[in-house]
Amino acid sequence: MQCRQYCGACCIAPSITQPFLGMPTGKAAGERCVHLDQTLRCRIFTHPERPAVCAQFKAEPSFCGDSQAEALQILSLLELQTSSDSQIQKRQ
Repeated sequence: MQCRQYCGACCIAPSITQPFLGMPTGKAAGERCVHLDQTLRCRIFTHPERPAVCAQFKAEPSFCGDSQAEALQILSLLELQTSSDSQIQKRQ
């Protein structure tokens, strides 16, 4: 699957806990990455400074759905299900 223009959900919904270029404290879930351009494309997509978690993400229908709204919903739910707070609550 190719990324949709004007989506950027994978650069908004998930958190990135490691510092990276332009975001020294990482990125909170739901926060727009500073590297998204006006068309919601990554400005550092081909650069080595791109976070490993971003490079490992593969656009797939099960993650991206049929629209940006659906992708944001899916990825936000996955973020919630895999967050450390959620994991701690499951163990209790």
